Amino acid sequence: MPVGPLLHLLRAQCGALKTATKLVWQSSPGWTIGRLILVVIQGILPLASLYLTKLIVDAVTVSVTDADKAPILNQALVLVGLYAGVMLITNLCIALSELINAAQRQRLTDYTQELLHTQAAALDLGYYEDPEYHDILERAEEEAPYRPVDILDNLVQIGENGISLLAMVGLLLSLHAGLIGVLFAAALPAMFVKMKFAQVFYRWERSRTSLERQADYLGWLLTSDSAAKEVRLYGLSRFFGQRFQQIRQRLYREKLKLVMRRFIWFAGTQLITSGVVFLAYAFIVYQTVQGTLKLGDLVLYHQAFQRGQGAMRAVLQGLAGLYEDNLFIENFREFLALKSRLPALVKPRSVPMPLQQGITLENVSFQYPKTTRQALRNVSLTIRPQETIALVGENGCGKTTLVKLLCRLYDPTEGRIALDGIDLRSFEITELHRHMSAVFQDYVQYHLTARENIGLGNIELSDEAAIKEAALRSGADTVIHQLPQGYQTVLGKWFEAGEELSGGQWQSIALARAFLRNSPIIILDEPTSALDPKAEYEVFQKFYQLTHNQTAILISHRLATVRMADCIYVMANGSIIEKGTHQELLRRGGTYAQLYETQAKNYR
Repeated sequence: MPVGPLLHLLRAQCGALKTATKLVWQSSPGWTIGRLILVVIQGILPLASLYLTKLIVDAVTVSVTDADKAPILNQALVLVGLYAGVMLITNLCIALSELINAAQRQRLTDYTQELLHTQAAALDLGYYEDPEYHDILERAEEEAPYRPVDILDNLVQIGENGISLLAMVGLLLSLHAGLIGVLFAAALPAMFVKMKFAQVFYRWERSRTSLERQADYLGWLLTSDSAAKEVRLYGLSRFFGQRFQQIRQRLYREKLKLVMRRFIWFAGTQLITSGVVFLAYAFIVYQTVQGTLKLGDLVLYHQAFQRGQGAMRAVLQGLAGLYEDNLFIENFREFLALKSRLPALVKPRSVPMPLQQGITLENVSFQYPKTTRQALRNVSLTIRPQETIALVGENGCGKTTLVKLLCRLYDPTEGRIALDGIDLRSFEITELHRHMSAVFQDYVQYHLTARENIGLGNIELSDEAAIKEAALRSGADTVIHQLPQGYQTVLGKWFEAGEELSGGQWQSIALARAFLRNSPIIILDEPTSALDPKAEYEVFQKFYQLTHNQTAILISHRLATVRMADCIYVMANGSIIEKGTHQELLRRGGTYAQLYETQAKNYR
């Protein structure tokens, strides 16, 4: 191999070793130290057993021609005893290695998953609008469960066999230095083939990430409870199943071609290896027949060469494995290298609470990543402290996008949003979020107990009375008291003894979660869409009564529920086209009045 590519491979191995050892050490320092000690011991033991074998064979050979066999027999028995002791230590080390290996593998896997989860939680929502991000995440999630364990196994393999190889090399040098060259010549071809195809498979798998995700999505449609009703009602299982199989068959055929190519290359290298090994064995036998070596030396050098060959192959395969791991773990490092578009501040401002001037939006525009369509255009409004405003308009007009910006889940493309005149981007995000609570249209149904579902609204609060008060405000308390275990009942059917709720009941739980936070700013995005009219009316009556000390933003398609808001903003095509109280907007006879009249007809 030319010097340039070889140096590139060596640099790649150094990078792989650095990343791998850092990951292993950080996950479990104690287990790593124990494993290093064991690796050294297990690397030396083969040399001890091999040398004892030579001494035993020599002793037995001498006893055949020596008349006084007693001293030689005693010597042989002592050697056999020592050999048995080495075997006992070897077996104990194997058992101990299994214990350390199991513990360290689990810690390493858990640590890698923790890194992945922490990174995912730190990234802003803008990434979820980017298909490339989902490809990166898919590759990282695919590698995380097993690739670190492969790294650990390869490091152990290199360590144990590397020590054994050094010992065998020392023995073989005493016979002929050329045998060392034979060891390398027998093992290097297979190593280069493995590295070559590691790159091939790496490039192929990266190019097929999107296709793999499509197959995963179809599998999810066929197995998830979210899609189960429509899949069965419309008879879609066969359609989705066929499309899934088409994708998997395509991936199978492409991968099989690569595997066959790799097999042909490996078969060729094995022919070369077999010829080289034959010459080495022939040389050792020739030296013995010529009388240069004793019978014990024949056994010693034969075993030394055989074990040296195995150790050399194992070390090079471990290095090639690390090279492959380095290629694939690059996917994991690529994910960890992503930076939030909402970076942490060095000197953040304190969030001004209670508000004195209120919330202002100044010429705010926004467009989601990877699209040219503007979701908001030059939106300006002011929400006074402890004021309740409502955002109304047809689907897609920008209402939900606006509240996402208010929560700083995204930053505006243009303009700014401020609290008491201070830009939201001047605050530390987690501190800002502590002063907000929200119920979105796609609220989460946590398959936990009813108490935990509500308690997640303020995980630092463990006050049972506050949890029940929040449930009373949302109407969830009535629902919960009908459950078999009350507040300790697991909600949803994913886990044992779980109880499923209706859409409206789940929504009341989500509302209770928001009320528990008792934050100065509360945002309700279609908070009662799944409730019946009577329950909705009761919730809003309580809401208006109990939020007089809070700044509230409501989004609702049901205009009757927002009529008591202090100010109503009507949105269309990402802009505010009307604002005023319910009565003011009706008198103007504009878009709001038309929408209200259209809805009112349905109740006459």
